[in-house]
Amino acid sequence: MARGDAPRDSYHLVGISFFILGLGTLLPWNFFITAIPYFQVRLAGAGNSTARILSTNHTGSEDAFNFNNWVTLLSQLPLLLFTLLNSFLYQCVPEMVRILGSLLAILMLFALTAALVKVDMSPGPFFSITMASVCFINSFSAVLQGSLFGQLGTMPSTYSTLFLSGQGLAGIFAALAMLLSMASGVDAETSALGYFITPCVGILMSIVCYLSLPHLKFARYYLANKSSQAQAQELETKAELLQSDLADSAVPCVGLHSHPVRLPRHHSHGDQLHQSREVESVLQPHLLLPPLQHHGLAGTEPDLLLPVARRGQPAAAPAGLPAVPVRAPLHAVPRAPEVPAAHPLPAGCLLHHLHAALCCF
Repeated sequence: MARGDAPRDSYHLVGISFFILGLGTLLPWNFFITAIPYFQVRLAGAGNSTARILSTNHTGSEDAFNFNNWVTLLSQLPLLLFTLLNSFLYQCVPEMVRILGSLLAILMLFALTAALVKVDMSPGPFFSITMASVCFINSFSAVLQGSLFGQLGTMPSTYSTLFLSGQGLAGIFAALAMLLSMASGVDAETSALGYFITPCVGILMSIVCYLSLPHLKFARYYLANKSSQAQAQELETKAELLQSDLADSAVPCVGLHSHPVRLPRHHSHGDQLHQSREVESVLQPHLLLPPLQHHGLAGTEPDLLLPVARRGQPAAAPAGLPAVPVRAPLHAVPRAPEVPAAHPLPAGCLLHHLHAALCCF
């Protein structure tokens, strides 16, 4: 959901850019696996007869290298590892370096794969180069997708939908390209060359779209506020944790020491009767400071006046005691001496007050 003060996405240029970026992330690999029949025939042939074998445009040959199994392993394993590694790379590698570096690396790998179509090579070295390309393509694709999803996290949810729609369209393009190749009747070598050149065009478009984002006011607004949003979310999380700990008594009130004090209470007959109340009167910040430092709130100076009832439950300030906040800096202070409890009134005083009350009647 867009913010109220955010600028408008003029002509939906940012949405179109993320759509093309989504298309460029999966288009290379979808076209690569569409050309698997080309790789199988190429690995089954002998060096100089490659063109003759490819012209038959069939896949029926013995898979001596277990090509499908190796492609599955060397595509999914790097994808998993580099997706996890990207969680740590964002702290030390800038976002632009990760995205542009991955796009350029995938572009060069597909240019190499397209060039190998016209190069006669024995099956062994060709298999090794192809497996290395599969591994590197998926590694850079994992870093690219993780970094772009990190950017989409700061944008409205509509742009995540557009990005995923572009990824879905990449699979449709690959399927349509295979159908057109079969319907046209061209040889497998020409089809494979088209499979590898088309992703290069898509990657170049993705690079142009990504470089144009900082020049669009709408994208610049969200991308510039990314760091400030992260800091605000971190502070909000700390505040919620501290509030939860205080509610659950995770931060104990051991910094407060209770003393009974004598508070006056006025009656209608003009006499004063004294009653002991439990008042949280002494703050010991050296006991309260470590929990606050743990939550990143050291250096604060709270205003505290915490009168409690006799059973230790919070209560309002008693009558006759002004609710004046106590400024308590967070540093170690000596423990206040114990105040002795008030002694009860002698029996003679009680009789005197009882006699005065009876005389009023």
